[in-house]
Amino acid sequence: MPMDMQHQVMGYDRAATMFSPDGHLLQVEYAEKTVRLGSASIGMVCKDGVVIVADRRVRDKLIQSDSANKVYEIDEHIAASAAGILSDARVLIEKSQVLAQQHRVTYDSPIDTESIIKEIANTKQLFTQYGGARPFGVSVLIAGVDGKPQLFVSDVTGNYFAYKASAVGENDEKIKEILRKNYNDSITIEEGIKIALKIFKDMLGKNFDIMRFDVGYIECSDKKLKRMQGEQLKKYIK
Repeated sequence: MPMDMQHQVMGYDRAATMFSPDGHLLQVEYAEKTVRLGSASIGMVCKDGVVIVADRRVRDKLIQSDSANKVYEIDEHIAASAAGILSDARVLIEKSQVLAQQHRVTYDSPIDTESIIKEIANTKQLFTQYGGARPFGVSVLIAGVDGKPQLFVSDVTGNYFAYKASAVGENDEKIKEILRKNYNDSITIEEGIKIALKIFKDMLGKNFDIMRFDVGYIECSDKKLKRMQGEQLKKYIK
C-alpha cells in the first residue's frame, strides 16, 4: 500500500493539527492541491509600479462579468489577487481592507504592503494550528506601492515571501519558469501586461479569450490602483 494511502487509512488526514509520522500536515497539503486547481494570477514588480494579471475563468455568458473580478482593492495603493477557494480569499481580503482603513484612521497615513501580507499570513497560520477548522484553501498575491513597488505571495501554510515576479494557481510552476526567462528589472507596466498575457495565451491555447482577464496596476507616480479588462486589453495581444 502506498505511504500516502496508509496515512489516510490511519487517520492522519482527519485534522489539520495532526502530523503524519514523516512530518506532514496532510490537510494542509490537500489545501495546496486545491490552490493549484484555481485559475492563475501573475504579479510583477516593474520599474514604474506593480501589475497583476488574473484569469477569471468565467465562461458562463449569463454571469455579469464585473461581478467576477479577480483583482481586489485593499487600499488605493494596494491590490490583491488569489487562487483556490475564492470565498476563503474574500474573508482574508475583507479583513485586510478593515486593517488598512484602521491604519489610516489611527495614524493618518497609508498602511505598508508588508503589514497586509503579514496579517493574512498570520491568519492562515492560525488555521493550521487549532482543531475544529480547516486550513484556508487559497494562496494570496499582494502588490502595492509604498515608497517602492512590492510584491508578496502567501501560501496556505502561512509563509510569505517578497518576489520580483510570481504566479499563483493553475500551472504556477510552469508560469514561474517562463517568468525566470523573460522577466527583468527594467520592464514597464505595459511590458509586464504583454508578458503576462502572452504566457496565458501560450498556456491556454484555443481556450484563450481576452474577455476572461482582469488587470490591475499601480504606478509609482500616483500610487492609485487602476483596472483594465476585456476590450481594453486587446492592444496588448499581438
